[in-house]
Amino acid sequence: MCTWMCFSFQDSVSPLMEQLIVFHDHVMMVLIFITLIVFYMMFSLYLSSYVNRNLLEGQFIEFVWTVIPAFMLVFIALPSLRILYLIEEVNNPLLTIKGVGHQWYWSYEYSDFSKVDFDSFMNLYSESSLDSFRLLDVDNRVVVPFGIQVRLLVSSFDVIHSWTVPCLGLKLDALPGRVNQGLIYLMRPGLFFGQCSEICGSNHSFMPIVLESVSLYSFLSWLMSF
Repeated sequence: MCTWMCFSFQDSVSPLMEQLIVFHDHVMMVLIFITLIVFYMMFSLYLSSYVNRNLLEGQFIEFVWTVIPAFMLVFIALPSLRILYLIEEVNNPLLTIKGVGHQWYWSYEYSDFSKVDFDSFMNLYSESSLDSFRLLDVDNRVVVPFGIQVRLLVSSFDVIHSWTVPCLGLKLDALPGRVNQGLIYLMRPGLFFGQCSEICGSNHSFMPIVLESVSLYSFLSWLMSF
């Protein structure tokens, strides 16, 4: 989860988030390179005492500073498109979870199993314990086994919501009358927090998401409790 004075990304828990972090570092290096060149040219021209008053046009330099930025954009766009298609791709999921956004809570349904559905409300501050996370923990967490592909279907009952967990690199818009899908692939156990990232009303900030990653054996034991 994101803590105080954390300026970097959250620790990745999925391969997609790892790819997004690598792409961010890639783009930042390109931007630093461009910024340094621009500042060098600005200061060199400012400090130079030579002025060509007869220079009216320069077709070659115009060609150069048009082609080089075009190649840089391609250098950024290709890995970006690759990650975009990886995020949208869902291949052979072993488990399907459907999440529906309400004002202001989430309801979940495990479509592969009968009678496995529940609502997830934020824990009240008066009922929370000292070891819980204020405004982030919920009464019913989404339990997902790690190491397998899980398909997440997201929709909305009333207004537009957004199911977002930053450490997964996953953000799915929940639209009324439409179903969006995404891939969840967890690499380790733990608790991972998210929130609705679409302004959906007065209690928009009070509908958190908690994903609990467990082993397959623990997941089957949790299913038996319904």
